[in-house]
Amino acid sequence: MEVARRIQNISSAIFNEMEELKKQVEKRGIEVINLGVGSPDRPPAPHIIEAMHRALNKLDNYRYPLVGRPELCRAVANWYKNRFGVELNPDNEVLVLMGSQDGLAHIAMAYINPGDIALIPDPGYPIYATSIVLAEGEIYPMPLLAENNFLPDLKNIPREVARRAKLLWVNYPNNPVAASANRQFFAELVDFARTYDIVVCHDIAYCELAFDGYKPVSFLEVPGAREVGIEFYSLSKTYNMAGCRVGFAVGNAGILEALNKIKTNIDYGVFNVVQEAGVAALEGPQDCVRENAECYRRRRDVLVDGLAKLGWEVPRPKASMFVWAPLPKECSCSSREFALKLLNSTGVLLIPGTAFGEMGEGYLRIALVRDEPVLEEAVRRIGEFLRSGVPA
Repeated sequence: MEVARRIQNISSAIFNEMEELKKQVEKRGIEVINLGVGSPDRPPAPHIIEAMHRALNKLDNYRYPLVGRPELCRAVANWYKNRFGVELNPDNEVLVLMGSQDGLAHIAMAYINPGDIALIPDPGYPIYATSIVLAEGEIYPMPLLAENNFLPDLKNIPREVARRAKLLWVNYPNNPVAASANRQFFAELVDFARTYDIVVCHDIAYCELAFDGYKPVSFLEVPGAREVGIEFYSLSKTYNMAGCRVGFAVGNAGILEALNKIKTNIDYGVFNVVQEAGVAALEGPQDCVRENAECYRRRRDVLVDGLAKLGWEVPRPKASMFVWAPLPKECSCSSREFALKLLNSTGVLLIPGTAFGEMGEGYLRIALVRDEPVLEEAVRRIGEFLRSGVPA
């Protein structure tokens, strides 16, 4: 039985390869320090867990939820107003999702016909490209380069490509490159989208993991943004609710209506118990958010400072839960070869940049998902690896 071509064109080869090697390393008795998958290792705050416990005892919560609960949509709107100064209508400008990936994966089905073009960052979070492949569209990569602060150069997109494009993805603070964008870039993006009639999808999942006084901005803060796009947000990283699967999309009511039409034909919505936990997260004490960001800041500094002492200079991100590390200067191998050798030799698992696109060559993504003592041990092992001359 032959599977559909769209499935044949989907690949997770590097991730699978790293997972298989991880198992082999563990069989040799080496404890693997997994800094690969960006899954939060910390629990939600107690008041969020308590809200779920209470909700579990409400027998009505076990019915099909069908739509986002009004109280959660209002909580989202209030949170956006308090955080970004953006006014949202909770009735038609907020759409509850099963985690933001739910919306990221399905929006292409609402706008991409076979052969339509989507503008995708390279490197970029894999679901952006995968969603276009599943919709049988064409991907036009937008290179994210260090010399351009890892922002797409909109002026370099050919006019004939821009005219055919239907969707454009951006993600700041960024995964995997851990870069940030300012209001000026988003204003240029709005003008570009207006000129070419393109739907902008901004993934802002990491906006609350920001450090050193930096406050990421929302795309929707820019005048005209709501006319051309929507923004995706997840409670997974901010509130450590990754397994709960709750997030939302906000912004242009027409775009959200199209996405909702896809979703209502696919699923029955987020478990009501999880929705109540979402309300508790957004409306409850926010000191847990600040403490969470501070925890990632400490981890960032342990890793970046530790690598610097080894002579491996990597940028210090202003936000996100990742470090985007250029290969050490003395290294002559590819990012994939470096990551495989490092894992096999030391048990430290990093993700080669090419897992996120061709422009990721020469980089490694390091997830800050382990406590400081474990990161210190990872740095120690990396130091031994570099001194051995293995990466050459």
